[in-house]
Amino acid sequence: MTPHAALYQGAAHCLCYPDARTRSHLPLVREAVPQLTPFLDYAEATAPTALAEHYVRTFDFKNRHSLYLSWWLDGDTRRRGASLVAFKESYRAHALEPTGEELPDHLPTVLEFTAATGSPDLLLAHRAGLELLRIALTENGTPYASVLEAVCRTLPGPSPKDRAAARALARSGPPTETVGVD
Repeated sequence: MTPHAALYQGAAHCLCYPDARTRSHLPLVREAVPQLTPFLDYAEATAPTALAEHYVRTFDFKNRHSLYLSWWLDGDTRRRGASLVAFKESYRAHALEPTGEELPDHLPTVLEFTAATGSPDLLLAHRAGLELLRIALTENGTPYASVLEAVCRTLPGPSPKDRAAARALARSGPPTETVGVD
């Protein structure tokens, strides 16, 4: 276990769709992970429907807020398929198999994996995407930004290379597929 396991697990919980089950666990997350207090204050003070609507507006309609880490590197290209396979191989190398309906690169899934294994390798490999997401959420003014800030603070750095890569990707956007498109 990593010293940040509770934070990663709590962040994973906060970044899941805020259904009744998720909301019922917020007091436990608050008790275990004080770094997530800014988000938890917001989530607990917000009506369930309003919180769900905010989540959908934040994550479901804007690729610039994508919780799918391979999107930040590969965009909507064929390369993304190979990236998804690489995520699955990482899980299998630790004798884990993602469960649920989400793709293996979904940030809450990756955070749960990191908490369970103590291996930050997937987070580190996708540091630029995490930073881009953090920047986008901060610019959007959403309380979810504080969750990404807490996660990013656990990673080595901040190194200028990560920030430069994040800014370069933010300016140019993810790759797009042009083969076979008229």
